[in-house]
Amino acid sequence: MSWIRADIWRMDALRQARSLCLPDWCLAAGFVRNLVWDRLHGYSPSTPLNDIDLIYFDPAYFDSVHAGKRADRRYEQRLQCASALPWSVKNQARMHERHGHRPYESIEEALSVWVERETAVGVTLGDDDCLRLIAPFGVASLLAGRVTHNPRHGDREEFRRRVAAKGWLRRWPKLDIPEL
Repeated sequence: MSWIRADIWRMDALRQARSLCLPDWCLAAGFVRNLVWDRLHGYSPSTPLNDIDLIYFDPAYFDSVHAGKRADRRYEQRLQCASALPWSVKNQARMHERHGHRPYESIEEALSVWVERETAVGVTLGDDDCLRLIAPFGVASLLAGRVTHNPRHGDREEFRRRVAAKGWLRRWPKLDIPEL
Protein backbone atom coordinates (compact mmCIF):
# COMPACT_ATOMS: atom_id res chain seq x y z
CA MET A 1 0.00 0.00 0.00
CA SER A 2 2.96 2.29 0.46
CA TRP A 3 3.51 2.12 -3.32
CA ILE A 4 0.01 3.47 -3.89
CA ARG A 5 0.33 6.13 -1.21
CA ALA A 6 3.66 7.29 -2.70
CA ASP A 7 2.10 7.65 -6.17
CA ILE A 8 0.69 11.19 -6.29
CA TRP A 9 -1.25 10.52 -9.49
CA ARG A 10 -2.95 7.43 -8.03
CA MET A 11 -3.79 9.19 -4.78
CA ASP A 12 -5.36 12.04 -6.75
CA ALA A 13 -7.44 9.53 -8.74
CA LEU A 14 -8.57 7.87 -5.49
CA ARG A 15 -9.64 11.24 -4.07
CA GLN A 16 -11.57 12.03 -7.25
CA ALA A 17 -13.33 8.66 -7.11
CA ARG A 18 -14.13 9.12 -3.42
CA SER A 19 -15.78 12.48 -4.19
CA LEU A 20 -18.63 10.64 -5.95
CA CYS A 21 -19.68 9.03 -2.63
CA LEU A 22 -20.48 5.75 -4.38
CA PRO A 23 -21.38 2.71 -2.31
CA ASP A 24 -18.76 -0.02 -1.95
CA TRP A 25 -16.32 1.33 -4.55
CA CYS A 26 -12.69 0.80 -5.51
CA LEU A 27 -10.22 1.49 -8.30
CA ALA A 28 -9.24 -1.86 -9.73
CA ALA A 29 -7.58 -3.85 -12.50
CA GLY A 30 -4.60 -2.04 -14.04
CA PHE A 31 -4.76 0.69 -11.43
CA VAL A 32 -3.20 -1.64 -8.87
CA ARG A 33 -1.83 -4.43 -11.07
CA ASN A 34 0.25 -2.21 -13.37
CA LEU A 35 1.78 -0.33 -10.46
CA VAL A 36 2.95 -3.61 -8.92
CA TRP A 37 4.32 -4.91 -12.21
CA ASP A 38 6.12 -1.60 -12.86
CA ARG A 39 7.74 -1.76 -9.43
CA LEU A 40 8.77 -5.40 -9.96
CA HIS A 41 10.43 -4.36 -13.22
CA GLY A 42 12.03 -1.22 -11.79
CA TYR A 43 10.05 1.08 -14.10
CA SER A 44 9.65 4.72 -13.26
CA PRO A 45 7.50 6.57 -14.08
CA SER A 46 4.55 4.20 -14.05
CA THR A 47 3.09 2.78 -17.23
CA PRO A 48 0.20 4.99 -18.42
CA LEU A 49 -3.22 3.40 -18.04
CA ASN A 50 -5.67 3.03 -20.92
CA ASP A 51 -8.38 3.85 -18.41
CA ILE A 52 -9.06 3.97 -14.70
CA ASP A 53 -11.50 1.26 -13.69
CA LEU A 54 -13.79 2.61 -11.00
CA ILE A 55 -16.08 -0.17 -9.88
CA TYR A 56 -18.79 0.02 -7.27
CA PHE A 57 -21.61 -2.11 -5.97
CA ASP A 58 -25.09 -0.63 -5.86
CA PRO A 59 -27.82 -3.29 -5.89
CA ALA A 60 -30.47 -0.60 -6.45
CA TYR A 61 -29.76 -1.09 -10.17
CA PHE A 62 -30.52 -4.82 -10.27
CA ASP A 63 -33.88 -4.12 -11.90
CA SER A 64 -32.84 -1.55 -14.47
CA VAL A 65 -29.77 -2.28 -16.56
CA HIS A 66 -30.31 0.76 -18.79
CA ALA A 67 -30.68 3.11 -15.83
CA GLY A 68 -27.51 1.60 -14.40
CA LYS A 69 -25.56 2.18 -17.61
CA ARG A 70 -26.79 5.77 -17.76
CA ALA A 71 -25.72 6.31 -14.16
CA ASP A 72 -22.27 4.91 -14.95
CA ARG A 73 -21.93 7.29 -17.92
CA ARG A 74 -22.97 10.24 -15.75
CA TYR A 75 -20.31 9.32 -13.17
CA GLU A 76 -17.69 9.03 -15.93
CA GLN A 77 -18.66 12.46 -17.27
CA ARG A 78 -18.42 14.03 -13.82
CA LEU A 79 -14.96 12.59 -13.31
CA GLN A 80 -13.76 13.54 -16.78
CA CYS A 81 -14.98 17.12 -16.31
CA ALA A 82 -12.86 17.35 -13.16
CA SER A 83 -9.73 15.94 -14.81
CA ALA A 84 -8.39 14.67 -18.10
CA LEU A 85 -8.09 11.13 -16.79
CA PRO A 86 -9.73 8.34 -18.83
CA TRP A 87 -12.40 6.89 -16.51
CA SER A 88 -14.43 3.70 -16.87
CA VAL A 89 -17.18 3.37 -14.27
CA LYS A 90 -19.13 0.12 -13.83
CA ASN A 91 -21.68 -0.95 -11.25
CA GLN A 92 -20.69 -4.53 -10.51
CA ALA A 93 -24.21 -5.26 -9.22
CA ARG A 94 -25.29 -5.68 -12.86
CA MET A 95 -22.19 -7.40 -14.28
CA HIS A 96 -23.53 -10.86 -13.43
CA GLU A 97 -25.71 -10.58 -16.54
CA ARG A 98 -22.64 -10.38 -18.77
CA HIS A 99 -21.41 -13.74 -17.45
CA GLY A 100 -24.74 -15.51 -17.03
CA HIS A 101 -24.31 -15.74 -13.25
CA ARG A 102 -26.78 -15.26 -10.45
CA PRO A 103 -26.63 -11.70 -9.06
CA TYR A 104 -23.48 -10.92 -7.13
CA GLU A 105 -23.81 -10.05 -3.47
CA SER A 106 -20.75 -7.82 -3.06
CA ILE A 107 -17.90 -6.08 -4.80
CA GLU A 108 -15.60 -8.91 -3.67
CA GLU A 109 -17.81 -11.52 -5.31
CA ALA A 110 -17.91 -9.52 -8.55
CA LEU A 111 -14.10 -9.25 -8.54
CA SER A 112 -13.82 -12.98 -7.89
CA VAL A 113 -15.00 -13.80 -11.42
CA TRP A 114 -12.61 -11.53 -13.33
CA VAL A 115 -10.46 -13.26 -15.96
CA GLU A 116 -7.10 -13.09 -14.17
CA ARG A 117 -6.69 -13.44 -10.44
CA GLU A 118 -4.03 -10.73 -10.37
CA THR A 119 -6.35 -8.22 -12.04
CA ALA A 120 -9.02 -8.85 -9.38
CA VAL A 121 -7.45 -6.39 -6.96
CA GLY A 122 -8.86 -3.02 -6.04
CA VAL A 123 -8.09 -0.22 -3.64
CA THR A 124 -10.41 2.23 -1.96
CA LEU A 125 -9.75 5.39 0.03
CA GLY A 126 -11.71 5.98 3.21
CA ASP A 127 -12.87 9.35 4.48
CA ASP A 128 -9.96 9.14 6.94
CA ASP A 129 -7.54 8.72 3.98
CA CYS A 130 -6.85 5.09 4.90
CA LEU A 131 -6.27 2.80 1.95
CA ARG A 132 -7.97 -0.60 1.89
CA LEU A 133 -7.21 -3.37 -0.58
CA ILE A 134 -9.97 -5.59 -1.91
CA ALA A 135 -8.40 -8.80 -3.18
CA PRO A 136 -10.54 -11.95 -3.16
CA PHE A 137 -7.50 -14.07 -4.10
CA GLY A 138 -4.97 -12.16 -2.03
CA VAL A 139 -1.96 -10.42 -3.53
CA ALA A 140 0.83 -13.00 -3.22
CA SER A 141 0.77 -14.05 -6.88
CA LEU A 142 0.51 -10.41 -8.02
CA LEU A 143 3.54 -9.48 -5.91
CA ALA A 144 5.39 -12.52 -7.30
CA GLY A 145 4.83 -11.34 -10.88
CA ARG A 146 2.60 -14.26 -11.83
CA VAL A 147 -0.44 -14.02 -14.08
CA THR A 148 -2.96 -16.81 -13.69
CA HIS A 149 -6.31 -17.68 -15.17
CA ASN A 150 -9.19 -17.48 -12.74
CA PRO A 151 -11.08 -20.79 -12.88
CA ARG A 152 -14.20 -19.02 -11.60
CA HIS A 153 -14.24 -17.08 -14.86
CA GLY A 154 -14.12 -20.31 -16.79
CA ASP A 155 -12.95 -19.27 -20.25
CA ARG A 156 -9.25 -20.12 -20.49
CA GLU A 157 -9.14 -19.03 -24.15
CA GLU A 158 -10.34 -15.56 -23.21
CA PHE A 159 -7.48 -15.43 -20.71
CA ARG A 160 -4.96 -16.30 -23.44
CA ARG A 161 -6.48 -13.77 -25.85
CA ARG A 162 -6.34 -11.03 -23.22
CA VAL A 163 -2.71 -11.72 -22.34
CA ALA A 164 -1.74 -11.58 -26.02
CA ALA A 165 -3.89 -8.56 -26.91
CA LYS A 166 -2.70 -6.51 -23.96
CA GLY A 167 0.96 -7.20 -24.72
CA TRP A 168 1.82 -7.75 -21.08
CA LEU A 169 4.92 -9.84 -21.80
CA ARG A 170 6.28 -7.17 -24.15
CA ARG A 171 5.83 -4.47 -21.52
CA TRP A 172 6.73 -6.59 -18.47
CA PRO A 173 8.99 -9.43 -19.74
CA LYS A 174 9.72 -10.82 -16.25
CA LEU A 175 6.08 -11.85 -15.73
CA ASP A 176 5.48 -15.52 -15.15
CA ILE A 177 2.45 -16.72 -17.14
CA PRO A 178 2.50 -20.50 -16.81
CA GLU A 179 -0.81 -21.10 -18.56
CA LEU A 180 0.20 -19.82 -21.99
